[in-house]
Amino acid sequence: MVFKVDLHMHSCFSDDGEFAPIELLKMGKEAGLDYMAIADHNSVKGSRIALKHQNEAGITCIPAIEIDATHKGVGYHILGYGVNVDDPIFDEIEENVVKQEKAASEKRCQLIKELGIMFSDVKIQELCPNGIVTGEAIAEAAMEYDVGKNNQLLQPYYPDGKRSDNPYVNFYWDYCSQGKPAYVEIHFPSVEEIVETLHKQNALVIVAHPGMNVQEKEDRLHDLIQMKVDGFEVFSSYHSPEQTKFYYDVAMRHQLYMTCGSDFHGKTKPSVHIGMCEMEENANHKLVEKLKIML
Repeated sequence: MVFKVDLHMHSCFSDDGEFAPIELLKMGKEAGLDYMAIADHNSVKGSRIALKHQNEAGITCIPAIEIDATHKGVGYHILGYGVNVDDPIFDEIEENVVKQEKAASEKRCQLIKELGIMFSDVKIQELCPNGIVTGEAIAEAAMEYDVGKNNQLLQPYYPDGKRSDNPYVNFYWDYCSQGKPAYVEIHFPSVEEIVETLHKQNALVIVAHPGMNVQEKEDRLHDLIQMKVDGFEVFSSYHSPEQTKFYYDVAMRHQLYMTCGSDFHGKTKPSVHIGMCEMEENANHKLVEKLKIML
């Protein structure tokens, strides 16, 4: 039997997430999931709530988090499964990131406007009441501001454009992510530090959507494996079939775990839905046996 698994989704406790944790539990149940995990950005608040309500929702929820971390100047997203959501270390991580993100938001908006992409500040305040302005929110505000759809920089994100499948998050990757023109540096902990922190809790440490950050580069793979990550999110909505096969082969070669995650956010990724990724049978069995131990 292959269990239906989606271990990567975001609640409203992620700045770019839309739905409340209880709503996600219901959506996971409707999608036929056997196991799910709310892995919010640098926060366990969504996971805490989901764990309290999983029984009434009739679905098994794995305590989880997705932490931003860096190694040799490269940013990675590290997933932790089976974490202790009551450990104050996660509140410290969240508070540190929130403080920096609020400070970076004004600069991010300024850089986007300097590129020639305009938007309403009132709309931004409406979309970002907590003061953290994400690339996705900027995209939504800018596309609304561009009433006539005349801004050439926004053309790829409108219907039928080459980046229109998930326009808001694609805008983030194109303009606000590391190395892009509106990137504002946030000082995140090292991958090594996060791996150590998670392993102290006997958590499963997984590199999220490696095709986006590892990018099939052998030196990056080598470093991550040397730092003793437990596996890779092989089955991801981000991955092409070729990338899925690449990371599948890497995991098999090094006897690592493979996980499956849609990275569902809601409106920022309209083409992504809960439970959309499927796992290979043997990898699924290995993962589920590990999840059972952590429950």
